[in-house]
Amino acid sequence: MNLESNPSTALSPEAIAQLVKGHREFLAFLERRVESRAVAEDILQAAFTRGLERGGDVQDEKVVAWFYRVLRNAVIDHYRQRSTTARAMEAWGREFPDVQEPEAELRQEICRCVSGLLETLKPEYREALRIVDLEEGKLKDLAQQSGITAENAAVRVHRARAALRRRIEQACGTCSVHGCLDCSCETADGEPCSG
Repeated sequence: MNLESNPSTALSPEAIAQLVKGHREFLAFLERRVESRAVAEDILQAAFTRGLERGGDVQDEKVVAWFYRVLRNAVIDHYRQRSTTARAMEAWGREFPDVQEPEAELRQEICRCVSGLLETLKPEYREALRIVDLEEGKLKDLAQQSGITAENAAVRVHRARAALRRRIEQACGTCSVHGCLDCSCETADGEPCSG
């Protein structure tokens, strides 16, 4: 919100000066109530912004008390949000069972199928997937070997995975979506997989 466009909702210059003067006390108040100074600073910054936009009705002599109420509400909101986020992450984690490795025979079949499709990709995509996914390397490894930046390596891996995904969908049809064990995919040479 632009303060100049609606001055009736903005704090007076005197009230702003009082808030600026109390910055250290406000920060100390927040630090005692949240987990870190960084979080306290973030909450204080957001509260200052909110206060500057909405504090026009507050009398100058009551601005500090009003701002402490704003800070208390901001701390409550912070913990509500953390609690909601933690519950959501916990529920999300319960949705996924422990990772299970496929049986060696199935894994080998998958690797044969994907390896054949991998050969149909552009060489730089093939190399990116080999280094990062198959050899479990890091993006910096790909960047060094390819002579590109880490950011470009990340983009290349993303595009390579998307290209491989499209190729798998073309070759395997619904098997790629539903994970059929009775695979009727075509290999790179047009022959069906033996899965």
